[in-house]
Amino acid sequence: MNATTAQARHITLDALRGFAVMGILWMNITTFGFPEMAYISPIVGTSGSPSDIASWTASFIFFDGKMRAIFSLLFGASMMLVIERAAASGQSPAQVHYSRMFWLAIFGLCHFYLLWWGDILFLYAVSGAAAYIFRNWSGGKLIKGGIIAYVIGSVLLAIGMATMLYLQSEAAQPNASPEIIDEFAEMIEELGISTKALAEESAVYNGSFIQILIDKLTNQRWTPFQNLFLAPFETIPLMMIGMGLYKSGFLLGHADRRTYLRIGIWGTFIGGLLFAALAWLAADQGFEIIMMMNITQAWASLPRLLMAAGYVALLVLLIQRFPDHLLLHRVAAAGRVAFSNYLGTSLVMAFLFYGWGLGLFGTVGRAQMILLVLSSWITMLLWSKPWLIRYRYGPLEWLWRSLARRERQVMVRGT
Repeated sequence: MNATTAQARHITLDALRGFAVMGILWMNITTFGFPEMAYISPIVGTSGSPSDIASWTASFIFFDGKMRAIFSLLFGASMMLVIERAAASGQSPAQVHYSRMFWLAIFGLCHFYLLWWGDILFLYAVSGAAAYIFRNWSGGKLIKGGIIAYVIGSVLLAIGMATMLYLQSEAAQPNASPEIIDEFAEMIEELGISTKALAEESAVYNGSFIQILIDKLTNQRWTPFQNLFLAPFETIPLMMIGMGLYKSGFLLGHADRRTYLRIGIWGTFIGGLLFAALAWLAADQGFEIIMMMNITQAWASLPRLLMAAGYVALLVLLIQRFPDHLLLHRVAAAGRVAFSNYLGTSLVMAFLFYGWGLGLFGTVGRAQMILLVLSSWITMLLWSKPWLIRYRYGPLEWLWRSLARRERQVMVRGT
């Protein structure tokens, strides 16, 4: 591989990762500032004002799950890149890979218990460990296998979520048995949307660091492991697709322009229309929570993949069109230190919203949160590139790399 190809590969992957890590915050910020189920419905934990509903709708259509999907695709691509580099340097790809995944899992568990319940690093570490099995598949086989697994997972998830609608319907019948009514009431209680549950959740996150930690260790101690159910349904298939898109050259910008245009336009257009239809259905149903669980967690799954593919294709075209643009290079720098940016924003947002910091939990509107997101984007763009001019890695990238390789990595450039 010549220097030009290597440079193009890095700017493309890094810029895509930069766009993804910035976009992820758009959705994640809701889960810092509101009760958990506010992510699902715009009328949970808020007044349900027109601005709340408009903000949720825009986020749902344009961002919800798409950035996470792109991040998962890129994780698979980066995984293949690391495996190839390990093999080329005479190291054991398995040893390098599993060492990285082990420490990523440790970071993820620390992130969950010490900072934020929405961690995805532990899920990525376990999924990445499983996805390594498919490393020798061809690009085409990885893409096809990943898509098939994703579609099957989406169908199974939809079937599973439909049981909630069935139970709701049965409990609403005039002759519903006490057992059915109790089962439905228990399900609603577990969702945490009652006035009492919302008040208790708000009290926890408006409390001290120790109070939040105790709640994690008592009421949520198994959550990171329970979240692994997403691995075979979504995360591993997306990583497989990302591995295949890397091997085929799609993520490196090697496909022809018409292919990117076709996937970009049709994926974004069709996926966007389906998401708009789901948003309309949600509003038509009054954002009822059981319907919202089905819409956001199951029915949006396939349109999400379409839009993620469309976004990636359009972003690759954008990167190819402006390869030397200063802003693009700042986005790419943010992508090179995505690990630090991801965990750094968790620290900042937890400080802003939780009781051990500024205690803004439940006080900032959805529309106002957009200003915080934009401020965070500007911060990412401002610090990432100057840092990389002086240092080889982001601070947490350096720590992860040093732990995985069991030796302190050289940090400062020119040394």
